[in-house]
Amino acid sequence: MTAARLHQKAEQVAAGLPALLLRARTLAISVNAGSHGRRRPGSGDDFWQFRHSQPGDPLTSIDWRQSGKSDHLYIRETEWSIAHTTRLWVDPSASMRWRSQGELDSKFERACLLAVGLTSLLEQAGERIGLVDRPGPAFFGRTAPNRMAHALFTAKEANGLPSQPIASRSGLVLFSDFLQPLPIMVQHLQRWAAAGLSGHLLQILDPAEESLKFAGRVRLRGLEEEGEMLVPHAQSLQEPYQRAMADHRRGLQALARQFGWQFGLHHSDQPARAGLTHLHAALSRG
Repeated sequence: MTAARLHQKAEQVAAGLPALLLRARTLAISVNAGSHGRRRPGSGDDFWQFRHSQPGDPLTSIDWRQSGKSDHLYIRETEWSIAHTTRLWVDPSASMRWRSQGELDSKFERACLLAVGLTSLLEQAGERIGLVDRPGPAFFGRTAPNRMAHALFTAKEANGLPSQPIASRSGLVLFSDFLQPLPIMVQHLQRWAAAGLSGHLLQILDPAEESLKFAGRVRLRGLEEEGEMLVPHAQSLQEPYQRAMADHRRGLQALARQFGWQFGLHHSDQPARAGLTHLHAALSRG
């Protein structure tokens, strides 16, 4: 890449960030106003739970009275003592960059908006937020939404689910259209489950992907090297296509339940608040 091209790309990224951050902050405020936050262990005074001691726990954190009742050492946890880490992944594939109408967000744009909005909510709750495909230190504090937005905006287009190793004790939130064949989803969910990981799958779809409400002669072209197909009467595909989409979603829901994950659906023509409210509620239950 030439210096001029790099400068041009940097300016394009910088131009888009303020708008994304403003939308995400406004979105987070609207959702947070009606929520009660997330309870979890922390450094407050309220008792949360006892847990078995683990290597690295300081001796001062051991509750000797509780430990004396059994053969185990117990740690007394109070609310907010642990900054939980949630790692996000926004699918950067070509199919996610698609939109059926110019006034709609692309699926990728909507996913980025929800991811940055969720980062803002989690940051306000004192949590750490990282990226699945960037295994470095998690983001923390007031700069977390800005850093998340910049990381997502500069992500390179790529296909496939993330394959990087993920630290245990992390919660995962994956944003994608999840149109991959179900056996591929099984492989990844098995690997994450074996590592003790679970989380939330948020499927983001354009409304046209649900209905396929096209008529007449239509040329369908895959965005990820699937090739092209010329359909003389597109309306004849609507019913079998809609059945296939419904079957695929039921398969995703079943896999999520099987591996202890949660699943949600969001359409890019719905208010973004609906998607973020769903995520916030799901993580609060989680």
